[in-house]
Formats: sequence, structure tokens, C-alpha cells
Amino acid sequence: MKKSLILILAGLVSLVLAAGCKNETPKSAEQAAPQQAPSAGKTGTVLETMNAAGYTYVQVDTGAEKVWAAAPEFQVKVGDPVVVPEGMPMPNYHSKSLDRTFEMVYFVDAILVGGAQEQAAAQMPAGHPQVAADAATAGVDFKGLKKAEGGKTVEEILGNTKALSGKEVKVRGKVVKFNAEIMGKNWIHLQDGTGAAGSNDLTITTSSMAKVGDTVLVTGKLTLDKDFGYGYKYAAILEDAKVVVE
Repeated sequence: MKKSLILILAGLVSLVLAAGCKNETPKSAEQAAPQQAPSAGKTGTVLETMNAAGYTYVQVDTGAEKVWAAAPEFQVKVGDPVVVPEGMPMPNYHSKSLDRTFEMVYFVDAILVGGAQEQAAAQMPAGHPQVAADAATAGVDFKGLKKAEGGKTVEEILGNTKALSGKEVKVRGKVVKFNAEIMGKNWIHLQDGTGAAGSNDLTITTSSMAKVGDTVLVTGKLTLDKDFGYGYKYAAILEDAKVVVE
């Protein structure tokens, strides 16, 4: 009987502790960084904005959805075009400072504001794809690298962009820079040892993953004068390419 009573009491204590954990209010962003997986970047126009506890909150209309994002306090106003880089999604987040609950808010290091190019450049996350890659710095060696069968070299592609515009091209090279999930894409800087400065680095967007030093076979359509906005324009780029790590 005594043993049964102890088991019953232990069960009751467990239930009380579980209920207490369930009702505990999660820490706010001002107290701790979110721990969920990062989301892809988004672009759009600011519909609403407010400041609280050192953060600026913005509601952004991407054209497909309306999302909330927050970053360390910055200057922005309704109607401004912005870029929200990858960040941490916080569902059902309650801001004590605003006394407001957001169905979803993305916390990021910085939000880029259009029309303020110097500010945007300063706030651009480290490793943004616009930054030129350096094979020597990356420690990439091109020895033994063979040209793709039926394909072209980086120098041949960048030296004949007008003739190849809109056409599918194949190239083998090595990844000298890789950036994941920027504006919803993965970015690769590809080199193969051909070409001089200005004609030796090919930018690629893809859904595939790779890492610096990988030898990859890339197939994609060449696009010229691609403008992503905010001063980020590419004279030539392979978009949504198929990338196979060899």
C-alpha cells in the first residue's frame, strides 16, 4: 500500500512539472537568440515599421506574402524597398516591449534598405555573392583539371558572352567561393585556371550544395546584365544551374 502511494505521488509531481514547463513564457529576442533553422532571404516593400528594445521590426510585402522581420535598430520608413537576408523564424513570438504577439517573425543581423546604397553595402552580410573570389586565398589548385567534354572554359564563356547569351553552356571548374541561401539561392564563384583578372571568375546560382575546393560540372543558361537591385548587377551569370560535384 505504501509503495503504491509513493508511485501515485511521484506521478502527480511529474504532471505538475510538465504543466509548468508547458506554460513557461519563452525568452524574448532581447534576452536570447532564436534557436530554429534559418530561412531563405526575402525582398519586398515595407508596409509597417516600429522600434522596440534596440530592434526595428518591419512588415514586408514580398508580392507573394507579407512577413515580419526584425534586426538591430536601423533607419527605415513605410514604402522603402528592403532585402531581408536569411534569418531565424520565431513562430508565435511575443514581444514584451511592444506587448504584441507575431504569428511569425524572422530575426536577422541586418536588413538592407533600398535608396541608401552606402548603408546597404555596409550592412551586407559577410560573404555576399557580389564579393569577388580569390582562388589563391581560397587555397584552390587547378592542376589536373580537364575541360568538360563538349563544354567551354570560364575564359571562353566570359570572352564570348554575346554569342552565348541565352544559351545553355557546360563548364568544369573548382569552387572558390560558396554562399548558401542568399535571396533564396545558393551562389558559387567558379574558376578553372583560365583567363586573366576580370575574365577568370564565373558566378552561378543553383539549388545544389558545394564547398570551396570541390571540382564541379556545371550546366546552365547564360544570362547577361542581370540586375538583382540595390546596386548588385552581373554582366554575366549562370542562373539556376545544375551542379554536379565530381
